[in-house]
Amino acid sequence: MVSVSRKIRDEEIVALVRKGHAEAFDHLVLRYQEKIYRLARRLTRTEEDAEDVLQEAFVKAYQSLPDFKGTSRFYTWLYRITINLALMKLRKDRFRFVSLDEPVETERGEVRRDFPHAGRDPLAELIQKESNCILDRAIEQLSPTSRAVFVLRHVEGLSTEETGRVLNLSAQAIKSRLHRARTALAERLGALVRDDARASCGARR
Repeated sequence: MVSVSRKIRDEEIVALVRKGHAEAFDHLVLRYQEKIYRLARRLTRTEEDAEDVLQEAFVKAYQSLPDFKGTSRFYTWLYRITINLALMKLRKDRFRFVSLDEPVETERGEVRRDFPHAGRDPLAELIQKESNCILDRAIEQLSPTSRAVFVLRHVEGLSTEETGRVLNLSAQAIKSRLHRARTALAERLGALVRDDARASCGARR
């Protein structure tokens, strides 16, 4: 079995796999499986679908490795495969939703979504839970492509250029779609907050 250092570049591992050292691909799986799962989870919402996308993405990447031209980074190419598989799942079921477990940046600032922990103020927990619910509902209304752009840029931290390469879109198209996604998310968040406030007030009368 070929020995692979943790510091070895993705391109060098790819070269080893192409030379017949198939086991070297395991190092790419270990290097990116958490990121790929997290990306799939945010786009497909369910753990089951995310697991499916994770497995399918690495299988497809391995099978398609001869077609990898090296004109972009390996992880960019792997992200593109993952996005395509996730969008295919979303197209098959229009009622799939997305849930983000990381802070989300909107036009009105960053919205942090913390998990409850020991010693937390119960009132703060209740407020946080309601906020998370409202944010989930707003994100659910974004189109799959807007969702993908938003997640890649503001959650995964990819640059505009990298996001464009993943989605096969120009930098200008990414900026335009990202602006629309952020504006739509901010508007829907505001509308949902107002609706919830009116519903709460009505229930107390």
